[in-house]
Amino acid sequence: MEFNLKVVYIPSEDDWYTAYFPEIPGAVGQGKGKHAALANLQSAIKEIFEIRRDEDVVARRAEL
Repeated sequence: MEFNLKVVYIPSEDDWYTAYFPEIPGAVGQGKGKHAALANLQSAIKEIFEIRRDEDVVARRAEL
C-alpha cells in the first residue's frame, strides 16, 4: 500500500527539523536535517500503526 502525503517541516537551530504529516495526528519525527527528520517520522508512524493494530486485536478479543 502506498500513500502520497504532504510532509510539513519546521526548522530550528543548527539544521534540526521537526517533521509531521497533518493527516496522521500524533506522528512526529525530529532529526538533524530533513532526511533524518523524515526517517524518524516514518519510524514513528510504523510504531503507531503497530500499536493501533495490537489494540484492535485486543478489542476484538474482548468482544467475543
